[in-house]
Amino acid sequence: MTWTVAPEPYDSPVAAALWRAYYTEVSDRWYLLHEGRRTEPAELEREIAAQPGTDLAPPRGRLLVARYGGEPAGTAGVRLLDGTTAELKRVFLHEPMRGRGGAPLLVRAAEDAARALGAARMILDTRGDLVEARGLYARLGYTETAPHNDDRYAEHWFSKELA
Repeated sequence: MTWTVAPEPYDSPVAAALWRAYYTEVSDRWYLLHEGRRTEPAELEREIAAQPGTDLAPPRGRLLVARYGGEPAGTAGVRLLDGTTAELKRVFLHEPMRGRGGAPLLVRAAEDAARALGAARMILDTRGDLVEARGLYARLGYTETAPHNDDRYAEHWFSKELA
């Protein structure tokens, strides 16, 4: 089995299914940690609809889909914030696909997409409970920085020079 990573329209059925899987996992993890419950179905639907991914569409963004053996396995998005800075978004792999080398491949493809958009630096934010993500970013050369946004769920901010 091999990995491939390619651009995907943010509103394709594949992208929508991966967004739903990603958001369900991170939302459930947060609520289980902080409130001892899973995300309420109506709340999940509202939040998924509130973030359709239009910011990941060309010309200022890209959504990438990783496939393993031809099957959709994960996603990463990039959006250009200004002329030199891009933000990494929606990095996700289905749980059975983790540990097979797809995450570094996906992030590196997102870095290439950011460079193609003209970015020289990539930033991102994540949460404290997403320890796997923080470890991945550190292994790939991202440095923890001061906050660059006021997202209510962001607890760690990272940056990497792409040049």
